[in-house]
Order: sequence, then C-alpha cells, then structure tokens
Amino acid sequence: MQRWNSLADIPAGYGPTVATLGNFDGMHLGHQGLIRTVVARARERGAKAVAVTFHPHPAVIHQAARELPQLQGLEDRLDAIEALGVDAVLVVPYTLEFSRLTPWQFAHDYLVRALAVDEVVVGRDAHFGADNSGDLATMRRLGEELGFAVLGIEDWSDPDGAAGARWSSSAARSALAGGDAAGAARVLGRPHRVIGEVVRGDGRGRALGFPTANLGGDISGMIPADGVYAGYIVRLAPPAAAQDALLPAAISVGVNPTFAGVGSLDRRVEAYALGRDDLELYGERVAVDFVARLRHTLAFADPAALVTQMHDDAAAAARVLLGDRLAAPGG
Repeated sequence: MQRWNSLADIPAGYGPTVATLGNFDGMHLGHQGLIRTVVARARERGAKAVAVTFHPHPAVIHQAARELPQLQGLEDRLDAIEALGVDAVLVVPYTLEFSRLTPWQFAHDYLVRALAVDEVVVGRDAHFGADNSGDLATMRRLGEELGFAVLGIEDWSDPDGAAGARWSSSAARSALAGGDAAGAARVLGRPHRVIGEVVRGDGRGRALGFPTANLGGDISGMIPADGVYAGYIVRLAPPAAAQDALLPAAISVGVNPTFAGVGSLDRRVEAYALGRDDLELYGERVAVDFVARLRHTLAFADPAALVTQMHDDAAAAARVLLGDRLAAPGG
C-alpha cells in the first residue's frame, strides 16, 4: 500500500480511483465494511482503492480543551487499513486552514484533481468541508457536477446489540471508558489493543511471584478504565529464539493502592504472562490486548492478601481466555 502525507506525494496520473474518507479511528467493524466495499468496487471498475484520512483528529484542532482518547495510533490505523487490501492511503494533515475548505474545494482539489476519482463511497452520516457543511446529498451533487459516482453506505450495527446500536468509534470509546473490554471487542471485531515499550517497574511483581511487563514511553491506543483484565501480551518482533509471540495474560490498569510511597499512585498498564517467570521483555515493543475485565481495582490490607488475589486473577484470566471466542487478537 502506498502512503501519502500530502497531495504532492501522489504520483502524477494516479488513477482512476474509488475513494472513501474518514477518521477511521479504531478501524471498527463499520469501518471494515466500508473499506471492503471500496476495495470491491475498485476491483469491479479496474480502479485503485484509496482511503483518505486525517491526522490529527479534527477534535484536537477544533476542541483543544476536550480530551478525546484515540483508539489507535496513526501507524496502527494505517496498518489495519492496509490489511484490507487498499492500494493507497492519503493522510491529510488536519489544520485550521484545511478545515476552511468548502465541500466543493475539497472534492475538486483532493478527489478529482489529485486522485482522479471515479466513485466515492461514504457512510450515510459522512460530513466534510468547512463546518462539516458537506453531507451525502452534497457529495452526490458534487459528483454530478464534477463527474464521479457516489455510493452511500448504510450504517453497520450490532445484530445482537440494543436496537439502533451502531458500530462506531464513540461506542468503542464509551465501552472502554467503562471497563467493558468485551463490549469494545464486539464493536471493533477484535480485542482492543495498546502498544508500548516494556520498561522496568519497581520490581514488586517479580518479588511477589508475578513478574509483569510494564508498558512505558509513548503508549499507542486508548487505555481502558482501571481494573484487572484477561488478555494477551503480543510480542510484535520477538527474537528468533523466542518460543511464542502470543502470551495469555492477566493485565492490571491503574494505580497500586496497596503500597504507599513513590510511584504507587502512577497510573500503569502492566501484564503478567500466565505461568511464565522466565521472560525478559525489557526494551521490547509489545501489544497488550484486552479481552474482558475481571474486576475493579482493590486495595488490600497486606501483600499476602494481594498475592492471594493475584492467584485468583490468574486463574480467572485463564478460564476466560480458554473459552473466549474473541481470543485471537486482531492486527
């Protein structure tokens, strides 16, 4: 897949294309259905399939005071788009200047002139252009004027969910904010993932018999609500000698209220690979996939009580992962 960061990166004469546009945060099941439709339509027309996305998220520019955690980092989002067979993705730097383009300017400059678009595929709630003034009806009028077809896609929704429940980035964020990892997985079509480098912690886990991989540095992905989860550690680039890259785990998110002192109130993501005390993951960049929350964060009277609970958590995580149909993590 070709990745472009500006109009200047697009090769001259590229096209014809079938294109779609959106933020695609999380690449949930709705996004996946849309992208697959784009790829299929492009193959039917003998065209290239192109996704147009934006970075940073528009809310970061227009609502700087609003905290909007991103489900995925940009590179993870692009990898997920690529996995669905798209030929190219244009990452538009989202700025105030760009946000002032009229719907006509965006369609003409980006879709027609730069991408030689033959068809645009968008969801029925799509908005674009200054003040989000362009919608599906606008795109259809512009298609008639500028010479491209438009396909509007109905919303995708959870057939087993509440009436009218849509697969959306907002639904996934809401589930994770409430600690509902399983609910987020139903929207995403895979367990939610965060990625970071394994750093040294304070060593308490190893001393208690539960050595953990502590994520640090620039963590990519929205961290779920505090609690203990069943999930996986995924070694993204394991050494050649590593026996396995997918490690069932009990994962703790939050502060450590049992121990007083420096660092005890730092919010952390740390994962214990079930039954493994032989791993040396320091310096590795790993993914942590969240399958289900086991319990809320608790404070214990002493370390012995904590160790008892950690044994229970490890056993509970093993039960969930052995029987969970979402066990295989997404890419």
